[in-house]
Amino acid sequence: MSRAHSFLITVSNNLTEKEGVNYLIENHTGFFKIDRAFKKDLLDALSLSHKFLNAFDMIYVPEYVGKMITEGFIVANLENIILVELKTTKKYLPQNPKGFFFGATENEFKFGEALGPKFRFCFVCINERSPSYSLMTVQELEEIIKVRRIQFQINL
Repeated sequence: MSRAHSFLITVSNNLTEKEGVNYLIENHTGFFKIDRAFKKDLLDALSLSHKFLNAFDMIYVPEYVGKMITEGFIVANLENIILVELKTTKKYLPQNPKGFFFGATENEFKFGEALGPKFRFCFVCINERSPSYSLMTVQELEEIIKVRRIQFQINL
């Protein structure tokens, strides 16, 4: 695959992910996009390694009705914060996540296994005929995976 083609796929995937983030924030309570500094503070509060910085994209705080994160948010809500790794598609999925195709890293799975119910994969469908999301723990996901294959990505 050429570098230019690979770059275009990455740009397209990043735009789709941003649409997924926006869908969640605009339509559902409790989802927050966080920056790298917040991620570091959150991992520190959970006594977890910073090697997991890229293993999650957002946080979800069920039943939290505020629109913004303020000073002291982590301390006040730590017990209720769920770390979320977003997977987004434009594919028509009337029974989301059934039919979802996605890539995930070993680090994401190890992180999810370590955190248990404090981590979820969030499968977001932004197709106009079936907008939806589905939150799943690693354990729940393992129960419905039909096919899994290993792919090596190598830089030289």
